[in-house]
Amino acid sequence: MNITEVRKVVGRIKANLFKNANSHSVGMLKTNFKGTGLQFKEHQVYTFGDDIRFIDWKILAKTSHPYVKTFNEERNVEIVVVIDASATMLTGYNGVSKLQASIEICCLLYLLAKESNDFVHALIVSDEIINVPKKSGEAGVSHLISVLEDHKILDEHGHVNLQRTVGEGVDKNQKYLSIMKHLNSKREIVLLSDFNDFIETSVLKKILYRSNVHSFQILSPLDEAKSLPYALFASGGKGTRGGLGKYDLSGMKELSNEFGKKFRRLRVQEKYLENFVKEMR
Repeated sequence: MNITEVRKVVGRIKANLFKNANSHSVGMLKTNFKGTGLQFKEHQVYTFGDDIRFIDWKILAKTSHPYVKTFNEERNVEIVVVIDASATMLTGYNGVSKLQASIEICCLLYLLAKESNDFVHALIVSDEIINVPKKSGEAGVSHLISVLEDHKILDEHGHVNLQRTVGEGVDKNQKYLSIMKHLNSKREIVLLSDFNDFIETSVLKKILYRSNVHSFQILSPLDEAKSLPYALFASGGKGTRGGLGKYDLSGMKELSNEFGKKFRRLRVQEKYLENFVKEMR
């Protein structure tokens, strides 16, 4: 996994997006991850150009002088990153699997969250549900990698374990319920999957209607090569190895058209880290 490249992208983002940002208004995360609301800070004397919606009319009635309320934005957003680690996520392009791209995006969010005092909670969905407690920054990246190594998703060198056998321990309903546990208003959900064998399209629609859900379909050339005989990649038993598995992209185009920017696509053969940031603006 190319953590060095992730750090380079973070450096570029800091230079471009965090420039002129204050401590509670940070680039991409401010635009898309809203936080829990506003907290009253203090009164200030009204000056021309202030928003009249924040005039405190009670003080005006008592003193005949207009004052406006000022607020601090309550950040501390918890970003729940759901990573699909099913067998089809092991395919990719030029040595980069869809699972690797998803893990790198998650690491990117850990590093960005540190800049905005937010936290990332990772949820790895495979033949088991792996919860990685919320953290941020380098500590979050290190902990995520350690957990993935413990579960044999990454090898001892930090590379995606392409030889891992993926069983059928978790059905689609269990995956859906594990995501639903996190769908409250104080959390932002980022889904990273190819949606080949993740959750049902009808169920995904229910999730995408939520304003705090951001869905990314991670694609490799294989996913879009419609002329290939997909029977070659059919599952041969309870477990699959080396990225072999069933491919079913039906309904994904319709979702992209219906939900627009709430259902976005990232391709591993392109600059997926930079494209992720662009999509989140």
